[in-house]
Amino acid sequence: MRVTSLEARPSKVSRAALGSTTPAPASFRGWFDALPDVLAGASLRELIDRTVTAIRAGRPILLGMGGHVIKVGLAPQVCDLIREGFIGAVVSNGSVTIHDVELALVGKTSEDVDIALQDGSFGMSGETADFILGTINGRGAQVGVGRALGDALASAPFAQSSVLATCAKAKIPMSVIVAIGTDIVHAHPQADGAALGAASLYDFRTLCAVVGDLLDGGVYLNFGSAVLLPEAFLKAVSTARNLGFSGSFTTADFDFIRQYRAATNVVRRPHLGTDGRGFSFTGHHELMFPLFWQAVRERLAS
Repeated sequence: MRVTSLEARPSKVSRAALGSTTPAPASFRGWFDALPDVLAGASLRELIDRTVTAIRAGRPILLGMGGHVIKVGLAPQVCDLIREGFIGAVVSNGSVTIHDVELALVGKTSEDVDIALQDGSFGMSGETADFILGTINGRGAQVGVGRALGDALASAPFAQSSVLATCAKAKIPMSVIVAIGTDIVHAHPQADGAALGAASLYDFRTLCAVVGDLLDGGVYLNFGSAVLLPEAFLKAVSTARNLGFSGSFTTADFDFIRQYRAATNVVRRPHLGTDGRGFSFTGHHELMFPLFWQAVRERLAS
């Protein structure tokens, strides 16, 4: 048996990477810097570095989000990040419009599906359907789902914390990728397939334009969409490259569990043949989103 030297042997973990305990009270910066610089800790630091570099260079930060980002109470933080110029574009699915509109109009959302499904009342809110479908049927084809709804919510009682209204007011793209039959409003009689399709196609083309710019040094953050947005994002990447856009960029997927489409279409495939990098983080949005963005803010302020 051949033995080796422990001192000379390459090792993956060193004392410099170990975490430490911070005294109470502690600043966020002190607490975050004390986290272990190993595995997810090291990856999160690298993603933060890349995001800060992109923001300082004026490169696009595209936020992709599913409905749970709104449902778990993060809309006010998203709106602040948009107003402060950190997020330059948003891509979402139809469920985001449901929860965002309901919160903006009446200050509450998310019905009890288990109970409402039993008597067929699930998804039957007349106000929700009238507002969303009426707006899309009216001018969705001309400006897209996101901008049409955002403009319509400008004077809503709680527009200040509406992502749709905030994007419209800031005049930044908010693309809504709709899959027919996945949103409660699609069951209502005024749902118009042609109107929904035309408005969502407008938004997909807007997404392609955003991604074309993002390919050169930008960052795409996918929070909570397991299939729809990863699929749309990959097609937007291919479309942008087909049109001549190129470069290296950064992507990250944040979700409760690791999903095949997000891991493949967001984290791995877009960077093949480039110097780009994809990251994957598992955890609750209501914890990971504020943690990530506060760390970015701290870095930008230093």
